[in-house]
Order: sequence, then C-alpha cells, then structure tokens
Amino acid sequence: MSIVITGNPGVGKHTVAEKIAHRLGLPIIDINKIAKESGLFEENKDVNDIDTEKLKKILVGKISDNFLIVGHLAPYVLDKSQVKIVIVLRRSPYDLITVYKNRKYSDKKIKDNTGSEILGIIAHDAINRFEEKTVQIDMTGKTIEENEENVISIISTNKRNENVDWLDLVTKNNDLQKFFSD
Repeated sequence: MSIVITGNPGVGKHTVAEKIAHRLGLPIIDINKIAKESGLFEENKDVNDIDTEKLKKILVGKISDNFLIVGHLAPYVLDKSQVKIVIVLRRSPYDLITVYKNRKYSDKKIKDNTGSEILGIIAHDAINRFEEKTVQIDMTGKTIEENEENVISIISTNKRNENVDWLDLVTKNNDLQKFFSD
C-alpha cells in the first residue's frame, strides 16, 4: 500500500514528498501532474475544475504498492484500500497568505484557500475517507528537515497525530473577517 501526502496548496506537500520519496526509495505519483497530462483540468475563472471520477479511474491503473502519492485531491480520488497512511500537512493561514501572494493568487483565491485551511476541509475529507489511516502535521515554523523527520517518524510508528485548529487561532485573533469576508 502507498503513502499519501495531502493538504491545501502551499503547505509544503511537494517539498516534503520529494525528500521522503528519496529517503525511502519510493517513486512519486503526483495527482495534479496526472490530471494535467490527462487533460482533466478545466479552467473556470480563477479555479481549475477537475473531473474527479475520471481521475480516480486513471489513478487505479497507475497505483500499486509502495508509491508516495502527493496531491490535494487525494481524499477525492483515492480509496482507503489503496493507502497505508495519509499524512495531511497543515500550515498557518497567516503564513499561507504570503505563499499565495508570492504565487500571485487573486484575492478571492487567497481567501478560498486560506478559508479551506482554517476550516480544515482537506483534513476533514481525508479523515472521512481514510479514517484511522489519517494523520495531521502542523508544518508551521519548522525547517524542511524538521518536517521531514516528523513525517518519517509518523510513517515509522503510525501513531502521532497533531490536533490542528486554525479556526480557534483566527477567532482568538479576531480575524474571521480577514479570511472570510468579501
């Protein structure tokens, strides 16, 4: 079964996945890359829509044991039986604003993605899909090496889970309007 690294855009999925794949000697399957190569991205204003059912069928033929699968679409295109562990990378929405501005995301796309991270949508969907195989890690304020070691530790022990709650932080900072108003 495969190891999955997922999370919102900008949390560090590909950076960590490359390190882990190299360290464990695993080939990477990049869900977004496969979707692009298969012509499944459909531009719709500021977002790319993807036919997840078609992508799911394509991935079934490409995934076997011992891969590292990376992509934010993992909870929507993979089945529990295909994975050993699902690691959801999380990152402070305050940090993500900078990442998204550097990527030249529109204000709407920044709010959509930070809002998704605050609400834990990908984490929630991963937990619903993969249940006990899902683990969350807070990437905020750590070096790449620290995050790599954390992921390796989780893969090895399959036990450590961080409770990540950005909504509580944003509420305490009285910033709900910053992330959720138009």
